[in-house]
Amino acid sequence: MIARRFSAPLACFVLLGTLATAHAAVPRAAAAPSAPLLIRGARVFDGTRVLASADVLVKDGKIVSIAPHIALPAGAVVVEAAGKTLLPGFIDAHTHAFPGELETALVFGVTTQLDMFTDQTFAAAMRAQQAKGEATDRSDLFSAGTLVTSPKGHGTEYGMVIPTIEGPAEAQAFVDARLAEGSDYIKIVYDDGKTYGMSIPTISKETMAAVVKATHARGKLAVVHIGSLAGARAAIDSGADGLVHIFSDQAPDPKFGAFVKAHGAFVIPTLSVNESVSGTASGESLTKDARLAPYITASAATNLKKSFPRRATSIATLASSQAAVKQLRAAGVPILAGTDTPNPGTAQGVSLHRELELLVQGGLSPIEALASATSIPAKVFRLADRGRIAAGLRADLVLVDGDPTIDILQTRAIARVWKAGVALDREKTRFAVADAAKIEASRPAAPPAAVPENGVVSDFEDGTAKSTFGLGWMVTTDQMAGGKSVGKMAVVTNGAGGSKGSLLVDGTIDAGLPYAWSGVMFSPGTKPMEAIDLSAKKQLRFRVKGDGRKGLVMLFTAGRGRMPVTRDFTATPEWSDVTLPFASFDGIDAHDLMGVGFCAGPAAGAYSFQLDDVQLR
Repeated sequence: MIARRFSAPLACFVLLGTLATAHAAVPRAAAAPSAPLLIRGARVFDGTRVLASADVLVKDGKIVSIAPHIALPAGAVVVEAAGKTLLPGFIDAHTHAFPGELETALVFGVTTQLDMFTDQTFAAAMRAQQAKGEATDRSDLFSAGTLVTSPKGHGTEYGMVIPTIEGPAEAQAFVDARLAEGSDYIKIVYDDGKTYGMSIPTISKETMAAVVKATHARGKLAVVHIGSLAGARAAIDSGADGLVHIFSDQAPDPKFGAFVKAHGAFVIPTLSVNESVSGTASGESLTKDARLAPYITASAATNLKKSFPRRATSIATLASSQAAVKQLRAAGVPILAGTDTPNPGTAQGVSLHRELELLVQGGLSPIEALASATSIPAKVFRLADRGRIAAGLRADLVLVDGDPTIDILQTRAIARVWKAGVALDREKTRFAVADAAKIEASRPAAPPAAVPENGVVSDFEDGTAKSTFGLGWMVTTDQMAGGKSVGKMAVVTNGAGGSKGSLLVDGTIDAGLPYAWSGVMFSPGTKPMEAIDLSAKKQLRFRVKGDGRKGLVMLFTAGRGRMPVTRDFTATPEWSDVTLPFASFDGIDAHDLMGVGFCAGPAAGAYSFQLDDVQLR
């Protein structure tokens, strides 16, 4: 599952203006190493076993040798590691990667990510960079690209227009199209949402089986997103290579583990997100760990302290998930560590350390948990050059204080990280996070807005697009992100309830970008994107009518790093009143509001809607 606090159509808009500052804390790695590296006297977990003390020699980005004592090569950089443990770089087997987050993950020792749904153009760019050896400052990315889902199924709700599948006859062509885009493996969604108190369309078991067969015909892995025990059994019975979640609707039946083992399948439990789905903020404890907190940005900390809103009819429990993990472990099923970041309760890189803790709580030994984040995902996903500390493999390495093979929490005591033999300067991250916190703490509070007593922003009765405070209204489109969508606005005479005026917003969404958008924006400050305190108001109210298309209300706040928080609206042919509490936008209180947007997209085509009586209450 993925739950972003911003909608995909807005990603390009946000990244253009804010990517440099939003990720200022991420360090840049040095150029490829020229001097050999000798890590001396470390306890070594090589991916499967523990060596009490060994030297590890690295040269040209690869591990050259491991031995009790290695003679010091000329010009070598020496790292004394007695009392520390050297681990393979961590592999997070279930993420959703976005620009800038691969760098963040590396800070916490995650050198490789297995993405389960992102923009295929972004994934392709990352693969190209990796192929050129230009990715030493971030995690490597392997990706499913676009997932396989039904019309209106899970994966279609994020604003990104994606292809969907309706029946078994489409399976081979659908899989071939994904592989042509560059997908490294195929992810299938088979989940009706009932575990979480929802009702979501999903593909049939016959379609799932056809997609699995089509994927295997091309020599690729087919993995399945499920939410229930019944769904898990159906996916494994259909020939899936693995599950990318474990269920949380009930405890496993007594034969479930043996069933999965007999089919040769693997499981990525994603206990972190299952904990958050159950109503507990899985990552909150990470923000309080002194070994991790100095490297966690404010926005990441905010998300770590959240959980999914729990519906009254939800039956998801973490206990059910951990009972399944215990049974899978006893049956000898390969278990892979994956976090499903960036869902509520998770954050890139750091959440893997909570996932390891939960796996141990679910019955794995610390050594088994470490293998679940190193050698096992490398083997399962056919990444033969990583996941272990062995001669000839990539020098993706994490050095930690203490012994995580006994106490799994020691993975958090990171001393050094190397990606392809290049040392990461984690201290730059720590200082940058601290500096950002100081800047935020010293920033003066946003001034209160001069909102009229009745809270009206604009009623358009005077025939203009003026507002009672702030800068008024302006058009915004994806042209700033290289798109070709167009839009315009004009005050027209037919307003809501027979009033004199309303704001007509129309244009065309171009299909050239997966995140296309067009619409209007209101800025409450005296200059664009200035933070204004509107916390005295609790709701946004407006009237809207239009062509029946879905639109998005976007709230931009300083505290979110300019990432918009969104809610849907539908512009029906008749005027309708829409009231949205600020708290429904991911709990914000509008004390630092920078902008309110009303947009269409990303579905291509012409759009038209009218706004009237925009009011804060």
